[in-house]
Amino acid sequence: MAGRLVTVNVGAVTEAAWAGDASGRSGIDKRPVDGPVLLRPDGVAGDFIGERAHHGAADQAVYAYAEEDAGWWAAELGREIRPGAFGENLTTYAVDVTGAVIGEQWAVGSALLQVTKPRSPCTTFAGFWGVPDLIKRFTVRAAPGAYLRVLRAGEVTAGDPVEVVERPAHGVTIGEVFRATTLEPDLLPRLLDAPGLPDRIREKARRRLAHPGPAATAG
Repeated sequence: MAGRLVTVNVGAVTEAAWAGDASGRSGIDKRPVDGPVLLRPDGVAGDFIGERAHHGAADQAVYAYAEEDAGWWAAELGREIRPGAFGENLTTYAVDVTGAVIGEQWAVGSALLQVTKPRSPCTTFAGFWGVPDLIKRFTVRAAPGAYLRVLRAGEVTAGDPVEVVERPAHGVTIGEVFRATTLEPDLLPRLLDAPGLPDRIREKARRRLAHPGPAATAG
């Protein structure tokens, strides 16, 4: 079955005590929008980003999460989880987001996107959901969603097909990177085989391999 976008989600400003930004503002509460949305190299048009030290920028301009993984969480927590509740801009269906290869390219609408890195859970995410141990549970589940670089700006709309048009031969996936940098440091050497991985993560892997210690986060 061909992959597609279920929804395209944009975040407005939310003010809350759990917000990670020093100003107490967050854009994690994203909601589906009607009609086309422009994806640019610097992010999603109309999407508020509160803590730019950890969100936004070219390597994480767009965030995708699979509807199937959201369904697992809905069953796990016994509550409805709507599209956008993970802070994702793109809610996908029939797309293997966890198995996406670092550097692979997706044609979506008139945009061209490139898979860059997994998302790391944070205290803002746990506060938004009201689940105190969410970071630990999200890490163990290891279905983090994927950040995407915008190689060609373009508009996307709910229902658009998601076509993988290029997949690097190294085979290092979003799931592997996440597990390597959290619970399975034995996987760290694999990260050096993925040239499309952001330099910060590759350098962190090199340091960890040179000086083994406690597991770090995907960052």
